[in-house]
Amino acid sequence: MRLGSWNVLHGAATAEGPVDLDRFASAVAGLDVDVLGLQEVDRAQPRSGGADLTTVAAEAMGAVEHRFAPTLHGVPGAWGPDGTADSPAYGIALLSRLPVVDWRVVPLPRLAHRVPLVVGHPRRVVVVRDEPRVAVAARVVGPHGPVTVVTTHLTFIPGWNLVQLRHLVRALRDEEPLVVTGDLNLGVRRARLGSGLQGLVRGETFPADLPRRQIDHLLGRGVVASAPRVHHPPLSDHRALSATVVPAG
Repeated sequence: MRLGSWNVLHGAATAEGPVDLDRFASAVAGLDVDVLGLQEVDRAQPRSGGADLTTVAAEAMGAVEHRFAPTLHGVPGAWGPDGTADSPAYGIALLSRLPVVDWRVVPLPRLAHRVPLVVGHPRRVVVVRDEPRVAVAARVVGPHGPVTVVTTHLTFIPGWNLVQLRHLVRALRDEEPLVVTGDLNLGVRRARLGSGLQGLVRGETFPADLPRRQIDHLLGRGVVASAPRVHHPPLSDHRALSATVVPAG
């Protein structure tokens, strides 16, 4: 099965740019993957034309199964803790063209307090609070057997993203074969050492136009990967990744 991951920046070309749903759908279709993890996904947001980006992506790639997991409710600047099934939200999604026999959402640990963070050029200290984080896991039945595929978007707070990654791997310790996809906000070495998983795709992903580092990953165990690829869709500030995987042995 062909697996992919892409932080879609809510379907926009830049953080301030407009959302183009046709270009977004075309970009998703162009990845041509069987299972796709998406991060920074809007649902019913004014900035994305009120669209459900998970449904748009599912239709574009021909997915028969998909799940959206909201992490924030409301609209930017007025986020709230709760919402209804069709209210504005923001989160992650996992989509599959192959049958799924089980779905699971894994909440990830969140810092309960604000922390100082050094950002920008020139460097300055700001105090930030992290948003809630989750992972979505699916047991996908491929032509060579089932594989558990997971997507997540870890915190940007250094050190705490490792805590979240280790928590996620422990929660999935009985799942094999396993592939974890997503924007982990971690470099190659820390992602691999922190997870204990094998890196399946190597290549810089951020920022998209002139990438200098890889913070988006496909990590696995119990799988053999081939044809790794870094994609440069015409949207988002992240590049996308894909690889073909089969269960080992």
